[in-house]
Amino acid sequence: MRRKGFTLIELMIVVVIIGALAAMVVPKLSNIISPSKVKIALGDLATIAQGLQRFEIDCERFPTNDEGLTSLLTKPSNAAGWAGPYLTSSPKDPWSNVYMYSNPGIRGENKDYDVWSMGPDGKDGTADDVIRGKK
Repeated sequence: MRRKGFTLIELMIVVVIIGALAAMVVPKLSNIISPSKVKIALGDLATIAQGLQRFEIDCERFPTNDEGLTSLLTKPSNAAGWAGPYLTSSPKDPWSNVYMYSNPGIRGENKDYDVWSMGPDGKDGTADDVIRGKK
């Protein structure tokens, strides 16, 4: 009487086939995910820029580098007219890094300030940085 079931070799062949299929599908999915993360970062940067504009209207200046983006959440000691908070929370980019801020701006579309994400590699100044007005 012959037993019903799969042999070890048959199971190994199925595992190899599934692994090969996964190796072909996963890179395709990562290409779909990356552009959406860039779009999320650009949306966050637009929200931060709106907060900076409101800060500038109230305080008649943009935050200094020392004050940074935290000045949109908590009042800096020398910010007369501050009527914030200008953001609901301290945002992190889709790659779990903090957004960067520089005053004056030299990288993006605005010369008063720059706001950017270091991108997937988490390193500043590399080709994958997401800069407001640049990507």
